[in-house]
Amino acid sequence: MPVDYPALARSIAALTEGETDQIALMATLACEVHHADARFDWTGFYRVVGPELLKIGPYQGGHGCLTIPFSRGVCGAAARTGAVQLVPDVEAFADHIACSSSTRSELVLPVRDGSGRLIGVFDIDSDQPDAFGDADATALKAILDQTFGRL
Repeated sequence: MPVDYPALARSIAALTEGETDQIALMATLACEVHHADARFDWTGFYRVVGPELLKIGPYQGGHGCLTIPFSRGVCGAAARTGAVQLVPDVEAFADHIACSSSTRSELVLPVRDGSGRLIGVFDIDSDQPDAFGDADATALKAILDQTFGRL
């Protein structure tokens, strides 16, 4: 059953109303999105912590990589280019970083605050190949904009 993204967006908005702490918002969003769909095997944030450097933030699922440079992997590509990365087969992505051997497909979205500054990336991994589509990317981008755009 596909995710009811409008209901998920309403739930996240209600849970985060008035909250301005980035970590609290990331933790809540990671939890809510992770439990919204069985396709989502690892769901979490990598935060911008320095020039061209991401560090793991709140997440749900098994362990993740602790740091990722902008120059490496799917998360680095999303941070470096500012574009959504929709990867149907991680084995075909030349610079994929295998934080988990079970990951088959990945969706990574840049996360920006209200001034447009990149604050991190939102990473969703699936143990299923070709698990994500444009509808997932569009709906999740809207939720991220709704949640972090007010900061």
